[in-house]
Amino acid sequence: MNPHDFFSNTILDIRFEKVISFCIKAFLIYAITQATVSFTKFLFRRSQKRKKIAILDQTTSVFIQRIIVYAIYIIGTAIFLSLIPGMEKVSSSILAGAGIMAMAVGFASQEALSNFISGLFIVFGKPFRIGDSIMIDNVVNGTVAEITLRHTIIRSLDNRMIIIPNSKINSSTIINSTIGEQDTCSFIEVGVSYDTDLNKAIALMRDEVMRHPMLTDRRTPEEKRAGSPQVIIRVIELGNSAITLKAWAWAANAGNAFVMKCDLLKSIKECFDRENIEIPYPYNNVVLKK
Repeated sequence: MNPHDFFSNTILDIRFEKVISFCIKAFLIYAITQATVSFTKFLFRRSQKRKKIAILDQTTSVFIQRIIVYAIYIIGTAIFLSLIPGMEKVSSSILAGAGIMAMAVGFASQEALSNFISGLFIVFGKPFRIGDSIMIDNVVNGTVAEITLRHTIIRSLDNRMIIIPNSKINSSTIINSTIGEQDTCSFIEVGVSYDTDLNKAIALMRDEVMRHPMLTDRRTPEEKRAGSPQVIIRVIELGNSAITLKAWAWAANAGNAFVMKCDLLKSIKECFDRENIEIPYPYNNVVLKK
């Protein structure tokens, strides 16, 4: 059988020639699509390695890369559909409205579309970036690990990945400890009994704070010349069982502020014990009547 007769054979009224041609074209479309996706990812990786000349930061770069990759797959799918008899119109519609179809395919629900738009606000508004240390609604605390088209991934302090929809984050209160000034004020509160010499307790408490190596001086030159104390301690409450003293102590960043607070609570407790200053706790008197 010569090649012409072989290609003239049919399967289900479809000539071998058309089947082989379809397979070759489909393979080429798949190969070109994958190659284009790989090349796009390579370009973005290369741009991020050149930090000195990088146009986009890591957060924006990853987000835009995902959009381009999805668009390439949609175009590849549309071209593949154009090979199938009877699907030409569908393919033409996809190519003609690539943007609309991409959103319809990738974001089929209203919630997903809301997450996508919220992701755009996050990426280009930059309330936080990948690597920032943030707290969301005073509940979720950690480091931003990734921002995708639909959600943001937070690495918590105990190394767990917390996945939050972009639309929820966009309507939340966010505390970002990374952008702006890094200095953080640590509030140390200690209760003392009502018969305590407050001036002595404040002096001892200030000495303990001043000795901590992570303490930083936030006073202005005018405050230093005026002799303002580096650590401010005030009485903030006359409670049911204790007088509460509060110290304002500054550290270089949020991490240092947390460590300093933990250390000072321990050292102040030990100091008050040595000086016989009581740190009271609530108690009840029970009266029994016969």
